Amino acid sequence: MTRIAKKYKEEVAPALLKEFGYASTMAVPRLNKVVINMGVGEAVADNKILDQAVSELATIAGQRPAITRAKKSISNFKLRAGMAIGCRVTLRGKRMWEFLDRLMNLALPRVRDFRGVSPRAFDGRGNYTLGIRDELIFPEINYNKVQKVKGMNVCIVTTAATDQEAKSLLGGLGMPFSA
Repeated sequence: MTRIAKKYKEEVAPALLKEFGYASTMAVPRLNKVVINMGVGEAVADNKILDQAVSELATIAGQRPAITRAKKSISNFKLRAGMAIGCRVTLRGKRMWEFLDRLMNLALPRVRDFRGVSPRAFDGRGNYTLGIRDELIFPEINYNKVQKVKGMNVCIVTTAATDQEAKSLLGGLGMPFSA
């Protein structure tokens, strides 16, 4: 069991049970999955950029990503339906906990002028989405091998019914929310 999963089980879950007054321990919100999406629009012109994005995302997540394809053709962007334009990976279980631990304790503090993540990025159903501008904040990425800096979206899916429950859950786990 990872450090952050142990913290959830021993500290966060009992605190949430007490704070919101759930009838059962099974009603306490928990993390369901983490989806990391990397959209690479430049892959339309150069396919090597997508290959590099896939390898970097695999290094960050510890799991091979799936390639996402365009659903519609858009002539202004020289894009046809079915073209590869990004990659994504869904993490569950032990890999999810390990990624969140690295994200909150190693990667986010390395962001320049970091004052915390926005507490308003919840979707109304208890899920949190975080945009990361460059992948170099992760210590696994070799700075010298990166040709083009790419960003990514990290979506943390919880079983919480409301945003307040999800914020308490993520705050208890150590997500550095700004004031």
